[in-house]
Amino acid sequence: MTRMARARQSHLDEVSKLIIEQLQKDGRKSYAEIGKVVGLSEAAVRQRVQKLTESGVLQIVAVTDPLKLGFSRQAMIGIRCVGDSMQVADAIAKIPAVDYVVITAGSFDVMAEVVCEDDDQLIELLNDKIRSLPGVVSSETFVYLRLHKQFYNWGTR
Repeated sequence: MTRMARARQSHLDEVSKLIIEQLQKDGRKSYAEIGKVVGLSEAAVRQRVQKLTESGVLQIVAVTDPLKLGFSRQAMIGIRCVGDSMQVADAIAKIPAVDYVVITAGSFDVMAEVVCEDDDQLIELLNDKIRSLPGVVSSETFVYLRLHKQFYNWGTR
């Protein structure tokens, strides 16, 4: 997909942006409440949210606190690769403990965020699942000591 195609594909009108911003503030807000803010009927908001969801622009999920669910270890892992970093990223994305994968430029080719029950699970993940992948040359692990900020309300700009 070309840059121009991506730009056209991601274009949202102001009403859709306002709907997204309302849901980012409170994902449980009713369509009727959102409609009052954006000037649409409840049904029209429902249709727009459905289209935004089906097109992949919007995803409505419950955000949890990993610590309160028994996952005491979070980390970001920087991975250096040889060959096709897309293949490494695809393989890492299939690992259940991995919740975020990006292909990057700079010191690392791929970055992956992981959520583990404890340090033993993190060690097993690193040794048995990530470092053993074909194409992985090295990794560096950044252990989270405290989650200081995590928001998803950055808007649509």
